[in-house]
Amino acid sequence: MKKELLILILFLLGLNFAYAQSITFVSEKTNKPLAKVSVFGKDGNIVAFSDIDGKIDRKTIKPEQEKFQLVYDNFPVATLSYSDFTKEIITINDRVKDIETVVIKSKKPAKYVFLKGNFNTYVTVNDKLNCYADGIIMYVFDNKSKKLKRSKVEQYRIFRLENPEMDRKKMSSWDYDQFLEIPKIKNVRNVDEYKKNKNTVFKELKGDRKDEVEVTGEFLQKQEFALFGYRFFDFRTILNMAYEQNSKKTLKDLLEYNEIEFLKMKHKSEPEFNSIATYSNFYPIELDLGNDDAVEKVKFNTDNSNYTSKYWESKDFPNMQQIFSSFFKDDLKEQQNKK
Repeated sequence: MKKELLILILFLLGLNFAYAQSITFVSEKTNKPLAKVSVFGKDGNIVAFSDIDGKIDRKTIKPEQEKFQLVYDNFPVATLSYSDFTKEIITINDRVKDIETVVIKSKKPAKYVFLKGNFNTYVTVNDKLNCYADGIIMYVFDNKSKKLKRSKVEQYRIFRLENPEMDRKKMSSWDYDQFLEIPKIKNVRNVDEYKKNKNTVFKELKGDRKDEVEVTGEFLQKQEFALFGYRFFDFRTILNMAYEQNSKKTLKDLLEYNEIEFLKMKHKSEPEFNSIATYSNFYPIELDLGNDDAVEKVKFNTDNSNYTSKYWESKDFPNMQQIFSSFFKDDLKEQQNKK
């Protein structure tokens, strides 16, 4: 009897220990999990990012990184100490803004669907920001096949943290501006396409204000890939899409699109892998129909900015540059505007 009781106690302790390895962010207003909460350390590193269940790994929170700043919906929502993360559930007084529905300019049948919106994208190296971009973009879809034809950037800004070292054998010193990615919204009109991929995990969450979808995938998990003296390992993707509540998840229902790509890389002479993460986010604002897809665009060149208006001053613009600049000050430099 004593032996059985001991086994039961050890089993319950094991369950409690396993559960305690994660922390869940919950909205104070809705009591629902908060996905896509970024946890910034005191030096500006992004040390954690919550999944669709609002969870982060407790092991990513280190005492030397306090105070921690939580960012949700491109806005700071809390500052926490290391001791705050001893809780299994952290309630956040999140900023609930009005959900902006996509403005539909035309409902007449046409050959193309045009989806316009705001975007930001940034790259971190070992959790630290390396470069950043934001702007306005137009996506062109074929209305019959529902396939994405092309994307057209209208305006954009480029920022980078300049590193004078730049050693080809020290990958943490590289400028990763070529990793800046325009959000790839290929299957947002048909999320069921993601269910067909056996190499991905598909999750849905019905919220009080919106419906969310998370698709995760991974590659190179067991064996690294070598090329020209460099090693690549542990490629993972996390894709999040949010739609209007109880909608059919069409283009006009799309509220936001977020994607993160993780990859570990190193030169063969380096003892440890470097963790590279690329964040890409899109927030639609306008949908139109038409038969001519000749939309004006500019080349997305990461060597310079290219804009004609201060689009980032709009109150609804996802301006993560302000968050990063609060940590890095003048070291985060905008590239020259070549309008």
